[in-house]
Amino acid sequence: MNQTVNYPLFKKEDTDAFFALFQNNLANFVIIAVTMLGLGFPVSIVFGQVIPGAAVAVIVGNLYYAYMAKRLAQKEGRTDVTALSYGISTPVMFVFLFGVLVPAYTLTDNYQLAWQIAVAAAFISGLIQVIASVAGNWIRAQIPRAALLGALAGVALTFVAGEMLFNTFSIPVVGLVALVIIIVGVIGKIAMPFNIPPTLFAIVIGTVLAFTLGYQSTGQIAEGLSNVGFYPLIPSLAAFDGMSYLFTALVGLLAVILPITLYNSIETMNNVDAMDAAGDGYDVRECQAVDGVGTMLGSIFGGLFPTTVYIASVGSKEMGAGRGYSILNAVVFGLAAVTGVIAALSAIIPLAAIAPILVFVGLSMVGTAFQSNKTKYFPAVTIAMLPYFANYVMTRFNADAGATVAEISEGIVPLGEGAMFTAIILGAITVFVIDRQFIKAAMFSIIAAGLSFVGFMHAPELAINAAPDYAVAYLIIAVFFVYLAYKEANSTIKVVQNESVKQQAAS
Repeated sequence: MNQTVNYPLFKKEDTDAFFALFQNNLANFVIIAVTMLGLGFPVSIVFGQVIPGAAVAVIVGNLYYAYMAKRLAQKEGRTDVTALSYGISTPVMFVFLFGVLVPAYTLTDNYQLAWQIAVAAAFISGLIQVIASVAGNWIRAQIPRAALLGALAGVALTFVAGEMLFNTFSIPVVGLVALVIIIVGVIGKIAMPFNIPPTLFAIVIGTVLAFTLGYQSTGQIAEGLSNVGFYPLIPSLAAFDGMSYLFTALVGLLAVILPITLYNSIETMNNVDAMDAAGDGYDVRECQAVDGVGTMLGSIFGGLFPTTVYIASVGSKEMGAGRGYSILNAVVFGLAAVTGVIAALSAIIPLAAIAPILVFVGLSMVGTAFQSNKTKYFPAVTIAMLPYFANYVMTRFNADAGATVAEISEGIVPLGEGAMFTAIILGAITVFVIDRQFIKAAMFSIIAAGLSFVGFMHAPELAINAAPDYAVAYLIIAVFFVYLAYKEANSTIKVVQNESVKQQAAS
């Protein structure tokens, strides 16, 4: 039943959360721009189509999640509800850049066609996510929380906290100072001078230090300002023009789109579950549908990157944010995209000054994974985190990952391939073993065998019999669990029979 509550449109805590979310999205936008320009794509496509299109997706999703937060606040009569953080999925972004856009250009040798094909791929990805959202709550109910949050913690520790900590230490006089400001202000909750939000204070001080000590130059400002202009949000038929290529000569790209879309859906599911553990329960199906619709709308305006609910949601919750930070993010990114300000900001603000904010967000997610589960499930959380260490190693080498890491271990690459699926399944199996639910453990082992057989796990691409050794291993494990279930059932029957005999003897 809805209740009348004074849920504020904006509050002081939203400022910190806004800068955390803004910098997260900004970092992705900068990577997109730098990568595409480096590949030779013209400014007219990068800043005239892709960035504005991505901004449309960010605007739509952030405004809708602000609306969802208000609805939840009214439903539960609370004013401490935090809107979900939302933006471009970083892992998926890299896949679309190098697994879709680059192959499309390689085969067509035409930047315009390559962009249209990638936009079509994004539209299809969004549509798949909307369709998959129907089963979102059911899937969520079948997978133990320890497995979901453990997989998410693996991403947070490696790609977010770990990666950003490396960037923090790349310029220590900037990064370390900003990091300590975040620790003191956000974790220690000590007020900054003039009550400036800690994240904003860290960015300002880090940027000033970078320019003062020569790590940033005025030339970088000039380069960024040269891209400032007017880039209107104009819909196009590019997504539909690219369909003819996506379903003919480049149909092989569908083998990339499908698994990464499933990953994206699971990422949203994980992050919604993390927020539920933190106290704000949202409908995972609705969130997956919003992400899909946002992606499709973004593609209609020229964007080519799927969107998702961010793990930063929990960090925003811990900051005490409401819905204002989400609304502000939508407004600011809309203005930044149509004016080209994103390019200027990326040139002015050093990454080392931004990175500590995301270090905090990543660590918050790891902490939540443990805090929201009973102590007995800690092994499940931990084992679910490990596949992402392998995934991080294999994706951070420019050379062939298999050759590069072979001397360390031949298991790194297959463990890292399909890390999200592997993490959830290993975590779930561990939970079911702890709870002695061996039939459920066997079912997840059979699912793992099927995913391995078709290449969703432990294989570089989709194919029949893609990872036969792993498929067989999971089937053997399933048989073992069935045996344990049978043994457990017989032991229970004997205990009941013995108790019955004792009762009869006593009477």
